[in-house]
Amino acid sequence: MSDETDARTRSEERAERAERMAKEGAEAMAEHLAAVKAVDERTVRLRALRLAKEAADAEAAAAAAAAAPPKRKRS
Repeated sequence: MSDETDARTRSEERAERAERMAKEGAEAMAEHLAAVKAVDERTVRLRALRLAKEAADAEAAAAAAAAAPPKRKRS
């Protein structure tokens, strides 16, 4: 009977280990997906900021070019 009890105990331990590993794997995947989502959100936000800055810079350069008097050539 002790062999049968030992086999059952080992089987239960393997099942518990498999369940624990599945749970830890699911938690790790959730953490990974959350990190990927955070990176994507930051990327979108930073891209929007960069595009807004580039547009503002281009507008300022156009305004400065329009406001500057034309240069005269010296002979």
